[in-house]
Amino acid sequence: MRSDRETILQVQNLSKAFGGVQALNDVHLEVKKGEVHGLIGENGAGKSTLMNILMGLVESDSGEITFDGEKLAHNDVQQSLERGISMVHQEIMAIPELTVAQNIFLGQEPSLGNALWLDEDKIVREARKLLKKLDVDIDVTRKMSTLSVAEMQVVEIARALSNEVKIIIMDEPTSSLSSQEVEQLFRVIEEQKRKGITIIYISHRMEEIFRICETVTVLRDGRFIDSVPTAELTEKTLIRMMVGRELDTVFPERNPHSGEIIFSARNLGVRGKFRKISFELRRGEVLGMAGLVGAGRTDIARAIMGVTNLDAGDLFLHGKKITIESPEEAIRAGIAWVTEDRKGSGIIPDLSVKNNLTLSCLRQLQAGLVIDNRSEVSAAGNMIDRLGIKTPGMHQKVKYLSGGNQQKVVIGKSLLVTPEVLILDEPTRGIDVGAKFEIYELIDQLARDGKAILLISSELPELLGLSHRILVLSNGNISTELGAGQASQEMIMKYAIQN
Repeated sequence: MRSDRETILQVQNLSKAFGGVQALNDVHLEVKKGEVHGLIGENGAGKSTLMNILMGLVESDSGEITFDGEKLAHNDVQQSLERGISMVHQEIMAIPELTVAQNIFLGQEPSLGNALWLDEDKIVREARKLLKKLDVDIDVTRKMSTLSVAEMQVVEIARALSNEVKIIIMDEPTSSLSSQEVEQLFRVIEEQKRKGITIIYISHRMEEIFRICETVTVLRDGRFIDSVPTAELTEKTLIRMMVGRELDTVFPERNPHSGEIIFSARNLGVRGKFRKISFELRRGEVLGMAGLVGAGRTDIARAIMGVTNLDAGDLFLHGKKITIESPEEAIRAGIAWVTEDRKGSGIIPDLSVKNNLTLSCLRQLQAGLVIDNRSEVSAAGNMIDRLGIKTPGMHQKVKYLSGGNQQKVVIGKSLLVTPEVLILDEPTRGIDVGAKFEIYELIDQLARDGKAILLISSELPELLGLSHRILVLSNGNISTELGAGQASQEMIMKYAIQN
């Protein structure tokens, strides 16, 4: 990083508490103009809180922020946008019933004549231009509710670029993007850098931090740890700074499996999504499923769970044909699903940890017409202990937990129905390296316990580190099956981009 760059953002002695929990404690940060500055730390380290204060979404308790030579006091979102600060949030902030174009220009819509009427044609034209820059083919007249999580994330990035920005905060922008889309995003970031725009880049993916960030600032438990040029760091050093301890290995040793076939899918098809999908799952096996966004991975999970109806094909459990027309029927059959969209369909944020955990197994906890509270408390408590969910108590609202602990709640909810088959769709999306390691160990233990696991992931190292076999999807078809010994990132991508 060039030392002659001027400082565009300076944070000094910033603190913030929520209900007695200290989210930030005397934090400081200095960011140079035109650099990509990495901000990392475990879930709950305070990264998002710090950025939300900068955006005007949250007010600090104490401290000072200077942006582009101006002190920010009692900042709000509109003031931040007017100053040239924009943010791509980790959790999608879209309005589902508006179109892609309307979401991109929300709050800054071009108008006609005396500003009483929106210039809808211009909104559509400009939205198309922005998506073309990102090399993305999404119909801007579609409603956001019809898009996949990955497509929504791309629209969020386009919205950030629609402002006259000086600094863009990107909070886990690649968490639901394919490798190809990540490359497109990195090209956009390089283009913004050349224009002198500053990027604050929050990510749990070490390879991304080392590839595009010039400086890295580490937070831990709401405190500033250090700011270091990326060139002076190793991945091991950075992880130690984040978690405060050594992680000797990332993936547990893969357990051998030789169990019988538990679940089979034969010639599954849903019009416009996928066709002729066949595979088998054995007891104790982790079967990976790779593919670009839109290849059909999540659509297959949704069809197996009865969220969408199959147009063709059959499902078999222990060799017997089964029909599943709803998630409730799938659960009764012994199949559970951890959805990719944790906030949208994995948890109910305003319910407690206990209520979220037991939501899927209330029938089992009934005593007559009511829920047996003692049984519910026991089931939730056992799962909290088993998964190591960090929470002040089971009655804490789940929205106040870190992303990693929320994800454990989603997984725990699925395990409480005691499934034989477990579908994990992006199980480590948006969680830190320490929490990922814990989830990896859990997946390994579940396989050792005899669960048959279908693992859908956009993170190729994750698939390679955990799976016994990997199915690669391309355009709704299985293009190949790779054994653990023969698979590589390059080989997976080769088959993923086949037409």
